[in-house]
Amino acid sequence: MLPIVASPEEHIEKLLSTPRENEGNILAWYEHRLGFIATTARLMLMPLDDHLAHRGDGIFETVKYCGGRLYDLSGHLDRMKRSSAGIYLSPPCGWEEIRSIIIEVAAAGQEPLGMVRILLGRGPGGFGIDPKECPLASLYVVAYRFTQPSEGWYARGLAGFRTSIPSKQGYLARIKNANYLPNVLMVREGREKGADIPFCFTEEGHLAESAVANICLVDRHGTLVVPCLANTLAGTTLMRAIDLLKHEREHSFRTVTEQDILEAQEVFILGTGPECAAVVSYEGTPIGSGKPGPVSASLRGLLQKTLYATGTPIPGLG
Repeated sequence: MLPIVASPEEHIEKLLSTPRENEGNILAWYEHRLGFIATTARLMLMPLDDHLAHRGDGIFETVKYCGGRLYDLSGHLDRMKRSSAGIYLSPPCGWEEIRSIIIEVAAAGQEPLGMVRILLGRGPGGFGIDPKECPLASLYVVAYRFTQPSEGWYARGLAGFRTSIPSKQGYLARIKNANYLPNVLMVREGREKGADIPFCFTEEGHLAESAVANICLVDRHGTLVVPCLANTLAGTTLMRAIDLLKHEREHSFRTVTEQDILEAQEVFILGTGPECAAVVSYEGTPIGSGKPGPVSASLRGLLQKTLYATGTPIPGLG
């Protein structure tokens, strides 16, 4: 028979004495119901009846910080506001307060390099599907360690493949929602194939995105080509990259086919973690010279400079 624990003290003692995976990488966390920042990873828990947990009813953002500066915090919060409106979910507090909480949680982690994950859920209240069960939205903010990819990783470049997982519906693809099961399956498929970057396509055969990054290419004319965003989440790094290159390189949003990928001078991914990384092969066929090209290298440098120049300082770290 399983023991029944009725004592809160015994429950907490058991939680604290039970190791959990990855706990050493959790720097600090916040839950809005509790109203304080904590640093004990073993007590970082979500109510099982939060619709975020059992229905995926919620949204999230991930903000990178480096050198004690949060990268494009305003851009991430603006997208979170759009995602929130897209699923008719109001946060439990004002957006300026959320901004302050993010900065304070990062500061409490006391490390200059990391990530902050912000989760906004429908909230606890029951195990049904109706949002009316949840009287108040939930908010979780977690700062955790992040390891920057090595220069060797960037220099080798990445191997791309066509994933069997179709792109999300246009409406859901444009909302950074908590249902990432298709993205998870793409990454799993990549591991099975021994490849790095899944290329996800629409039913019409047009390139959409990767699992956690946007994909761009430089065509044979030297134009930066961005797959049209109908079935794609517009990444904050993508939009910043376009802004950085707008005066020195022509760009266009259009449909991209497999043939376009194979004929490109360069292909690269843009995302919060890697910033900009070259894809040097697709389905075993080299792209361009088969090595990282000058545009991806230049763009990565520009993105890094922007991070330090415009990032939001974290008190005590930046």
